[in-house]
Amino acid sequence: MSTTRPFSPGDRGPESGATGELREPVGEPLNEPVSAPVAESADRPVAGPAAAPALRQVRRLGLDGASGVVPMARDFTRQALYDWGWLPAAGADQRAAAEDVLLVVSELVTNACLHAEGASELWVACDGKVLRLEVSDRGAGQPSPRTPHRAGRPGGHGMFIVQRLCLDWGVVRVPGQSGKTVWAELAAPH
Repeated sequence: MSTTRPFSPGDRGPESGATGELREPVGEPLNEPVSAPVAESADRPVAGPAAAPALRQVRRLGLDGASGVVPMARDFTRQALYDWGWLPAAGADQRAAAEDVLLVVSELVTNACLHAEGASELWVACDGKVLRLEVSDRGAGQPSPRTPHRAGRPGGHGMFIVQRLCLDWGVVRVPGQSGKTVWAELAAPH
């Protein structure tokens, strides 16, 4: 589904505030020097619909000024999937889910590099049911799948792939600021 909603239906909403702007993870960030690329990690409980709180795991990678950002983003996300137990995959479903996540990260970061003046940040979060990816960039364009999709032609498949693999996706813009954040959500493997 193509959408410009900042959050999927029934979503948790923004991490803090109601502006839809990408926020730093709540909790204690890692005490690492701020330089490009920057990686932060935070695991924190969030209130879920069940009585027991779910653990929300978050990773953030700054991409400003870095070269080779697509493989860097993919490697960063792969490491998060290892840390969160998605990899090594226990079965075909888990392996396919991890491969889908890595493909969507590659597509979102590539689109930011090709069409939006470069990716500035990757944000990866998982609450056990849904994995959310966010890629911030400096571009003004609006991502959308090419219509009609022509499978035999080179190029132009990125957002079609994102649309097919994800539960939902959308765009967040902050009024008065340049750029945007493109988000996508995938189901966690069972």
